[in-house]
Amino acid sequence: MQLIFEKSVPGRRAVRFDALDVPEAGLPETLRRREAAALPEAAEIDVVRHFTHLSKRNFGIDSHFYPLGSCTMKYNPKVAEVVAALPGFAQLHPRLANAPEYEDAVQGAYALIYGLEALLAEIGGMRAASIQPIAGAHGELTGALLMAAYHRDRGNAHKDTVLVPDSAHGTNPASAVIAGFHVVEVPSCAKGFVDFEAMKAALGDHVAGVMLTCPNTHGMFEPEVREIARIAHEKDALLYYDGANLNAIVGQCRPGDLGFDVMHFNLHKTFATPHGGGGPGSGPVGVGERLLPYLPGPRVVKREDRYTLDTPEKSIGRVAAFFGNFLIAVRAYAYLRYYGGDGLRGMSRDAVLNANYVQARLEKAYQPAFDGRCMHECVFTGARQAEKGVRAMDIAKALLDRGFHAPTVYFPLTVKECLMIEPTETESKETLDAFCDAMLEIASLVDRDPDALHAAPVTTPVGRLDEVKAAKDLDCACR
Repeated sequence: MQLIFEKSVPGRRAVRFDALDVPEAGLPETLRRREAAALPEAAEIDVVRHFTHLSKRNFGIDSHFYPLGSCTMKYNPKVAEVVAALPGFAQLHPRLANAPEYEDAVQGAYALIYGLEALLAEIGGMRAASIQPIAGAHGELTGALLMAAYHRDRGNAHKDTVLVPDSAHGTNPASAVIAGFHVVEVPSCAKGFVDFEAMKAALGDHVAGVMLTCPNTHGMFEPEVREIARIAHEKDALLYYDGANLNAIVGQCRPGDLGFDVMHFNLHKTFATPHGGGGPGSGPVGVGERLLPYLPGPRVVKREDRYTLDTPEKSIGRVAAFFGNFLIAVRAYAYLRYYGGDGLRGMSRDAVLNANYVQARLEKAYQPAFDGRCMHECVFTGARQAEKGVRAMDIAKALLDRGFHAPTVYFPLTVKECLMIEPTETESKETLDAFCDAMLEIASLVDRDPDALHAAPVTTPVGRLDEVKAAKDLDCACR
């Protein structure tokens, strides 16, 4: 496919402006270009067709199944997009949110923020929540800063360490380090859970907190989570919940009831707002009683029949401008109100059912990383295929030729040749069957002609790249 520059024809234009009917305001010479910008020259229809054709080559939630494990890439209901586009929300200037003289003009937005934070706190079993953090990792950092504020306030200078499982997302240790803590890694056991004895041995008086994902990134619910919480609290350590996998347990159990003191929510995962690079994201933080005084401020509070702003006495202060990515919060609020409690409970049940269906269909061809049924995602090891010369990356690339986005590969690092698949609750049985059929066909090809997979993908605009060379020999020249 040609670049838009290659379609350029001198003198062709998409837009023509009328002659000025006011005096021209000249630019200062220091701001003027020495040469005309090298922009393509094309008619409007050429531009529209070019980018429409490009869009059809993209993978997207609206057009494809995204089985990325640990990422919860699911369909975004259009009702939430409609609500977020309402003029009263979309055209609200963020500066009005922090100007007391304009409080009358933003009561509706304040009511939504207040309502969403209350819903999130209820879902998480927390006392309160803040929507300020603007990404999941930002929510993690906020949680780590809250833990630091709690211990600093109590004079716990000796508590300088956070425990993190070896299967954790990389943002967990990164957030803890940025917040000023040392990090100690706790190993997993053969069953895929955090090694309880190793965790118990590591929980000394110097530990400020424990960061856990539950279900974890092996797709397993941590059976000792309440006992870990009990021991941590005996040591005056705090328990942090990584909300990446909350989609599996919404409406079934609440992190706060399991003993967690602080957590972050991924609105772009669990509550179906735009995800990742297509975001922006949002990572609200929820807290239990211990951390309530330290929440980011200002916060929306309700006094009689009016909403206003207040900052907790010991607040860590702002972690984002205004109220984070507000229109993402609007989408999440619409999603929560649309589905209600029964709908959310059904969401998590269907997510777990779909993952176990995929595991049941594939477990004879691909070896499950751990015994037993999974939660919201199923984790396989491609070690059996690797013995025949086909790596997890080859399988992932082969899926592209069959019209599917690849699952997560090589994460977590605790699983050799890892293939982690999360179907979410939004995919139909027909879609899951088509994906499983493709995976089974690839497994069969491994046995018959493994070399055929080494060149994949062969049907995409760009074929197999030398990823090692791409990483080592960067071309950063500006064009």
